[in-house]
Amino acid sequence: MIATDQPDKTIVDRRKSGHNQELRRTLRRTRDKLALSGRPDREFALELLGLHANALISSIAAVPLLIILTAFAAFSTGFDNKIVLWAIIANFLYVAMGVLSKRFLRQKSDADPRRWRLIFLAAHAVTGFSWTYFAVSACANCGTDTALFFKASVLLIAIAATATICYAIRFSILAAFTVPVMVFAALNFDTSPNTMLAIAMPFCALLFFSFVAERLQKSTIASIAYRAENVALIAELEVAKSISDEARRRAEEANLAKSRFLASMSHELRTPLNAILGFSEAMHSEMLGPIDNENYKTYVGDIHASGKHLLNLINEILDLSRVEAGKYELREEALRLTDVAEDCMALVRMKAGQKQIAIKPVFQDGLPRILADEKAVRQIMLNMLSNAVKFTPNGGLIEFKVGWTASGGQYVTVKDNGPGIPEDEIPVVLSAFGQGSIAIKSAEQGTGLGLPIVQALLAMHGGGFTLKSKLREGTEAIAMFPAARVMEVLPAEPVAENERPARRGLLRRSRAA
Repeated sequence: MIATDQPDKTIVDRRKSGHNQELRRTLRRTRDKLALSGRPDREFALELLGLHANALISSIAAVPLLIILTAFAAFSTGFDNKIVLWAIIANFLYVAMGVLSKRFLRQKSDADPRRWRLIFLAAHAVTGFSWTYFAVSACANCGTDTALFFKASVLLIAIAATATICYAIRFSILAAFTVPVMVFAALNFDTSPNTMLAIAMPFCALLFFSFVAERLQKSTIASIAYRAENVALIAELEVAKSISDEARRRAEEANLAKSRFLASMSHELRTPLNAILGFSEAMHSEMLGPIDNENYKTYVGDIHASGKHLLNLINEILDLSRVEAGKYELREEALRLTDVAEDCMALVRMKAGQKQIAIKPVFQDGLPRILADEKAVRQIMLNMLSNAVKFTPNGGLIEFKVGWTASGGQYVTVKDNGPGIPEDEIPVVLSAFGQGSIAIKSAEQGTGLGLPIVQALLAMHGGGFTLKSKLREGTEAIAMFPAARVMEVLPAEPVAENERPARRGLLRRSRAA
């Protein structure tokens, strides 16, 4: 099992998002609207009626112009003066529909959609009577076929124009042109081919454009639904952003509170701890005289060990807090990992010797220096070695390696033959204060901050940390420094033959000085 650096999950408390209730209600209302399976609710119905009213207002000049052109053509063809009266009445009806549409738009928010839909259908039926009058108009000065085809063509154009304008309300075309088409067919019914063709033209146009209007209405409803869904998504994003802002504010407050706590408590805790450690160490060494009771001497040793453990815990918490808060400043310098590794190995060798644990160093030769913070690198290695010593049983073996990575960087790895870590507990071990179950049972007490500090310090160097473990086989911790931190070895500057004696003279004079 391999685990790498991963940020901890952020848990957000959403219980105090009362100011988002309006957005939540909007979102819920819109989602309920979209769940109606294509049947529009009041807002959808008002939206469709608004589209219908705007279309009528936009066509308030187009349809009367069509009527005027029709009347002019009819009068030129041979219709009598009554066709002019029809044109005036029809235009008046369409203008009245435009006024009715403006009235609806003024009171749209408080309107009853069902009532206004019936009003618009009734208005279309009234305009249909004007087309019925046109269908029954006689033409005394023109032929029968000419008048028939002229009326059929005009009805076809009127049906197409109405379908284009009034598709938002279902059955509006049927309400306007069913009666005119039926009357036209009934008055002119004949078995002759020309008559049947003339009758079929408006009849088929009525069916076809009714179907087209139905499809246009469904497309319009889908468009409104998509727009409502877009509004719902925007509302949901607003809710998420508000929750995120609230979480960020709480995190900043918590971080500020933590910083204040650490700033005030670090001194308050360290001062009495130093006194406890100093006096317990003086008592344990019997500096001012012997302690007659051996139990007291044991208790003093326990007090001193507990104080050291608590001091280490405070120091690690402060180190991790400084790294997380960005207060840890790297003091970069050129250093060799092998040199730091040897120093760290010497520091933990005594502790490892108490458990008869052998530390086997495997350092590659000729490693160049890297640019890093020596204190941070030392802490990384000490934490890795200390963990290995903790979890390795008596008489175990620890392999301590330093070498090249495949990408040109350098690595430090510590491998032990301890109990290992179960697969599901590796993320716990890598989290702050996290400890595995086997480690709690078999190893000495720890703080659970060693590996998180290692990860944080490596991240500041641009490196990475990997933990490999197999249950009952051991654990391997790998710290990697990127190739960008490896310093190139510069070749020696060549010296010309005529310059060597002069340089030797300068070297002798400098040594003599």
